[in-house]
Amino acid sequence: MKIENRQQVLIVVTIAVVGLLIVDSLIFEPVIGWYQARAKQIVELRAQVKNGKSLIVREKGIRGHWGDMLANTLPNKSSVADQQVISAFDRWSRDTGVEITDIMPQWKNDTDDYQTLNCRVEASGTLGALSQFLYDIEKGPLALKLDSLEISAKDTGGQTLNLGLQISGLSLVNPTQP
Repeated sequence: MKIENRQQVLIVVTIAVVGLLIVDSLIFEPVIGWYQARAKQIVELRAQVKNGKSLIVREKGIRGHWGDMLANTLPNKSSVADQQVISAFDRWSRDTGVEITDIMPQWKNDTDDYQTLNCRVEASGTLGALSQFLYDIEKGPLALKLDSLEISAKDTGGQTLNLGLQISGLSLVNPTQP
């Protein structure tokens, strides 16, 4: 092969390789990136559709649970809510034989949507009575949450115990059905 022909072949091959690199960087790489992003989006959308179908199937149960939660929240009026909580504690103490020595309710406005009633309760009784008292609080219909508890012996034999509870209750300002 002559040198001129060889140079022409090398120039053509070089132009072809440069052209392929330009086509690769301008067409193939963006198309592949778009395809991968689209595939990722399709996977995410399928997961959202699956989650949505699951929510539709469970709608009745979710709405029922939300209705129960709305029904059991504390009233918006703080005096009525305080009375409800104090009455519940009185009922639970009579049912279990626990002696309540002090209840200190305090309202906290967290947001425009809800407020919480933080309540410090001091009580005393036997281990069995205190256990039943705590069970009644947790399983009662009011929207109360046991935040912390402290137990200490009241007498030297440990038969009577002191119980200190920190409880919070929920009151929705504008309760709505979902």
